Amino acid sequence: MKPKFLVVLIKELRETLRDKRTLGLLALFTFMYPLMLGFLLNKTIDRATKPERDGIEVAVIGVAKAPTLMAQLKQRNVTIIDTGPLDEEGIGELLRSKKYPVVLRLSDKFTENYTAMRPARVELWFDSADENYTQRREVEDVLQAYGANVASARLLAHGVSPATLAPIQVQRFDTGTNASRSAGFIGSILGILFLPAFICGMSTAVDITAGERERRSMEVLMAQPARAWELVAGKWLTAGVLAILGVTLELALAHAILSWMPLEEIGMSWALAWPDLALVCVASIPLCLFAAGLQIALAMNAKSFKEAQSLLSIAMLVPLVPGVVISMMELKTADWMYMVPMLSNQTLLREMAKGGEVGLWPVAMTFLSSALAAAVAVAFASWRMKSERYVLSV
Repeated sequence: MKPKFLVVLIKELRETLRDKRTLGLLALFTFMYPLMLGFLLNKTIDRATKPERDGIEVAVIGVAKAPTLMAQLKQRNVTIIDTGPLDEEGIGELLRSKKYPVVLRLSDKFTENYTAMRPARVELWFDSADENYTQRREVEDVLQAYGANVASARLLAHGVSPATLAPIQVQRFDTGTNASRSAGFIGSILGILFLPAFICGMSTAVDITAGERERRSMEVLMAQPARAWELVAGKWLTAGVLAILGVTLELALAHAILSWMPLEEIGMSWALAWPDLALVCVASIPLCLFAAGLQIALAMNAKSFKEAQSLLSIAMLVPLVPGVVISMMELKTADWMYMVPMLSNQTLLREMAKGGEVGLWPVAMTFLSSALAAAVAVAFASWRMKSERYVLSV
């Protein structure tokens, strides 16, 4: 003979799977965020590597006035386009067309001032709203290097060492790794990856509690020879199974996309293996069960179906708050973070994605923190189920 809570679980799952529209919306939400994340990262990587891959096209007004500067630009994989004379309006239209990220205009007295060793003006025109800011920086670096070389040559011609103008030599040593540089980025996306725990089972949790009570089918169910905790356990596990499936699919798809993308091109990394991801998924099971238990308890405490929907929509956002606050405050990882549901899962995944050594204690705390919270939520729901006031919507 099957346990009674298992009978309730099978019955609720069968009814949930019949609603194809709800399942379709849940699948859309689960797959949408990883795909959007992959698309945005791909655009970022493509934009960052475009100068090296395709070079830079720069429109120049007055090419013949500075042949040495043009040669130095060409050495940096910059293609020079001689546009001829253009006024301010013409330059603005050229930049708005997005054909060139930068327009250089040499002043009419550029050659005269350069020969007389006076500052020769070079106008750098750009559109600050254009996303190709890296290409503009590349051109600016060439101009600065060219100016420094000319200054050094003039000093040597007058018998002065260029080192005189550089009394301090600064050497930069960056000890940051790809993992540490990507920690902030990883921390900002982790909260959304675990959000399906609170979304995938929400509609089911409302329907099998507040919905059944309004349809008066709850009275029939409570008339069966089953204890209150068995009824609650069946409903709780129904919402929990959907949440577990949602989180697992979301994490697997996001991991596949982040592992496939060349994040090293933008100075980042995703140092997570599939066994590590499996451990994260196992540690997230109590979080899904806690979310399901909390939603069942809140929906049972609501007086109507609409009130339950509104209450759960607000409660869904509460677990995101600790992760957002920690990310904004840029706090270092501490043991207490593994004791807060949702935040503990985010912290565990972030540390493992950085490639650091994570022991069993953080995994155990992550598992137990949500498991204890889930037990409290289910206990409250079982106590609520025993009350006649719940069935009568009082």
